[in-house]
This record gives sequence, structure tokens and C-alpha cells, in this order.
Amino acid sequence: MEGPLEVLVPITLFLSLAAVFILRGSLGKALADRIAGRAGADDEEVQRLGAELEEVRAELAALQERVDFAERLLAKQRDAERLAPPRSR
Repeated sequence: MEGPLEVLVPITLFLSLAAVFILRGSLGKALADRIAGRAGADDEEVQRLGAELEEVRAELAALQERVDFAERLLAKQRDAERLAPPRSR
């Protein structure tokens, strides 16, 4: 029967090798950049994205108003059809 130490050695070896392969790739480079302070968006990009977000919000508000208007027109048309007297043949 194997002891607990004999089971942990292959597991530790596997996890160590997996960590090396992962950290040597793009994830490791991104982590190194983040630690070194080189990562992240610059102020110009943040301002540009903020302005773009405000533009999208304004377009969304305009679309919501149009949908509300269309819904009101459809509801008014349905009410008029329901309230109209039935046609005789």
C-alpha cells in the first residue's frame, strides 16, 4: 500500500508542469505585465470608450422612445377596432 507522500509526489509534479506551461504562455505574459504595471488601458482609450458608451446609451433611449410610440399607436388602433360597431352584411 502506498503512503500519502507517494501519492502526492506525482500530483505535485503534474501540477507544477501544468503551471509552468500555463504561465509561460499568454496568460503568464499578461500576469507579468499586470504585476509590472504595464497592463491596462490608457486614459485616452478609457475616455473614448466612455464617450462611445454614452452615445450607445443615447441611441438606446431613442429606440425605447420609438418602441413606446409604436406600442401606443398599435394599442390605439386595437381599441378603435374593438369599440367600433360591428359591420352588417
